[in-house]
Amino acid sequence: MQELQLIFLFKDVNSGTGGCPAVYATDRGSYVIQGWNLPAGTQLRDQAANESGVEVPANIIEQLGRRWATENGLI
Repeated sequence: MQELQLIFLFKDVNSGTGGCPAVYATDRGSYVIQGWNLPAGTQLRDQAANESGVEVPANIIEQLGRRWATENGLI
């Protein structure tokens, strides 16, 4: 798989000075979400060997939605 170029967009306002959760845009037109590892035993549906899941607070998804809507002239 080709290396990704990440562009930091924003992080959770409650996360303090470092760490996560955070959102990045990529040079492929996709997003990367940095979040908390899931507890052992958490099962994702139809998870492939090259996939993983992370947990983020709802405000991260809400911020991403608002940003996308603004960039696309919807709000």
